[in-house]
Order: sequence, then C-alpha cells, then structure tokens
Amino acid sequence: MRLYELKPAKGARHKKKIVGRGPASGHGGTSTRGNNGQNSRAGGGTRLGFEGGQMPLIRRVPKRGFNSKAKKEYIIVNIETLEKKFNDNDIVTKLALMKKGIINGKLPVKILGNGTISKRLNVKAGSFSESARKKITEAKGTAELA
Repeated sequence: MRLYELKPAKGARHKKKIVGRGPASGHGGTSTRGNNGQNSRAGGGTRLGFEGGQMPLIRRVPKRGFNSKAKKEYIIVNIETLEKKFNDNDIVTKLALMKKGIINGKLPVKILGNGTISKRLNVKAGSFSESARKKITEAKGTAELA
C-alpha cells in the first residue's frame, strides 16, 4: 500500500450538484427548484423564525426582566489570584494577566477584594472594588485605572 494508492471509501464522496446548465445536464430549466412558489424565485424563502403565518415562538413566549444597554460588563479577577501568580514589584496589566493565563477576552478587567495581598504590585485595570483598592494600597502597591 502506497500513499498515492489511498482512496476514500465507496460512497463517502459525493459530486456537487451543478444546476442551471441547460436541458442536457438534467438540472436545467427550473434548476431543481420546481415551477412556481416562493422558493422557486430569486430572493425567495422565509426569514429566520417564520412559522408559516402561525404566531412565532419568540412572540408567544412571555418576556421577563430588563436588559440594560448601558450595563458595563467586566472580566473579574480577585486579589488572591494576583497574590499567587505575580511576584513583588510586578506591573499587572490586562496583557500580563493574559500571558499568565488568568483571563482571555476583550472585556475590561475589574479587580475584586476577595483574599489577602502582601506583595507590592502596580495594578492597572478597568475598574476596582473599594476593598481591592484599599488592600492594594495597604500593601504599598498602586491601583491605577487603565
């Protein structure tokens, strides 16, 4: 058995259906779309969620709560994580957190005050909780908004 002798199993590969290439192809004329109706024409078909005139599911199900468009979302990092992963006098930025594998994503970072910190860290983040800011400054570090 040589590499060039390998072939896919019989029936595993299908030929692409070529339509609209004349009557001799067997798929000419209406190009397998049928004679009339919504899907026979260009641009035909229904929108996403259309149920043939029946009231769509998205409109039948009751809506609950409120989703604010102004709500700001953050990636949450606790102080105890910074204590474990960083050394004394390190600069903690979003890029540094990504390199250490703590976070991934495009959202801004918020530092929360869960845990204790003894290392002097220069933390630059999108937001801080009051307790986190207090604990970082008590450990002689800095907490800057980035």
